[in-house]
Amino acid sequence: MGVQSTVVFADLFGSTGVFESLGNIKATEAVTQATNWIAEKIILHGGRVVKFLGDGVLAIFDASPNAITAVTDIQRTYQQRLAQLPPSLYMPLRIGIACGEVELVDDDCYGDAVNIAARLSELTGPHQIWVNSAAIENSPELTNARFRLLGPISIRGRSEHCIVYQIEWQEDINSEFFTIPAPVNSSFDALTSDVLGGQIELSWVGTKKRFNAFELPIHIGRTRLVEFVVNDPRVSRTHARIDWRNGSVVLVDVSSYGCWIRFSGGGSDLLLRREECVLHGRGEIALGTSFSDLSAPVVSFTVN
Repeated sequence: MGVQSTVVFADLFGSTGVFESLGNIKATEAVTQATNWIAEKIILHGGRVVKFLGDGVLAIFDASPNAITAVTDIQRTYQQRLAQLPPSLYMPLRIGIACGEVELVDDDCYGDAVNIAARLSELTGPHQIWVNSAAIENSPELTNARFRLLGPISIRGRSEHCIVYQIEWQEDINSEFFTIPAPVNSSFDALTSDVLGGQIELSWVGTKKRFNAFELPIHIGRTRLVEFVVNDPRVSRTHARIDWRNGSVVLVDVSSYGCWIRFSGGGSDLLLRREECVLHGRGEIALGTSFSDLSAPVVSFTVN
């Protein structure tokens, strides 16, 4: 018989680059220190650490409010921890939360909520926390918590879409998107579209193009042979690829100098060098140079 629990999956983003730059011994030490720190914070908030998964921590809580309070505190204090680390050890945290029935077997846990939490952690951006609607509905007393409705996304192995919220944990953010937890509108039951996208729109200078899922992959680059041309000397001939993978729009950097990603709604800029990330909502992609360069070729994107 399953037990109603709230599952938390916390994942260090960018650990691959740390291993490449520091080597296995130093990188393993850094990852272990970070994941042990996360585990200690989870235990202090009354959670139970189930296991470590490489650069991730899987934990469960008896109640959703405790889990949401815990991860909010973890992100805030981890941000302070990050500020004291050198750039070579920069591994921002991304967290997925899901409430549901969980089977506990031999000190491990299984079930739909485990799969959802892991998937949300995988899809969310650095510094972000995504949570399923069940966890929100089970946290009516969190009147000071702030959530932004993202909408429905598809989860591998599930026929039904999952309604997802983003927890806005930054204390200094002021946004009209913030909402107090409330029952999910029943109109979402009829939605078949995925917040992570059935299509993506790209725009640069005077060029705007929309690509449907079935048209992906497409490429961004300087040569006319690609589907979206950005004619700038800092852009590689084929700079990035956009894939449609398991219901998600994925940006893959294949360039010499990298891509910088900035999502609307806050969070730090994300640098990709021969790496990939899921695109969601709206944001910008700087090609070949960072956003700090005011002349950078910047492509805007909208996933819908």
